[in-house]
Amino acid sequence: MSKNLSREQIADHANVIEASGSDYRAPTEIIRNFELPKGLYMTTALCYLAFLGILATAFASPGLVLPMAACIFFLFVFFGISAIWTRMAPESRKEPMNWGQLRRRGIATNVGHLSGGEAAIQMLLLPVLIVMWALAVVTIAALI
Repeated sequence: MSKNLSREQIADHANVIEASGSDYRAPTEIIRNFELPKGLYMTTALCYLAFLGILATAFASPGLVLPMAACIFFLFVFFGISAIWTRMAPESRKEPMNWGQLRRRGIATNVGHLSGGEAAIQMLLLPVLIVMWALAVVTIAALI
């Protein structure tokens, strides 16, 4: 069972030990790019643009100009701000892996180590499925 304890109660029972000689150092380098190749991000953005392009072409209507423009604007903002964020603090900037390095070393994730191919599949699965969904919607609309 859980019990709500005040800071004073915790301080009364806490055994605080100074860590002398510890090798722990706070991280000084901040990695802002997730170390994945830029091509994966560009492919993701192109998949989202393809989704919007497929739907805009198939269901062209003057009433869709504003919603499509807003979607494209937010897509550029999303990837643009991310690109700017990766360039912040140039003194701690680390270049992302290239394709060869990703294939050789793979990448560590929260769920464990992934090979380069597994990481690419995990990252591109949803954007590719979204494009396929747009194609399915257009196909269904054309057949009905």
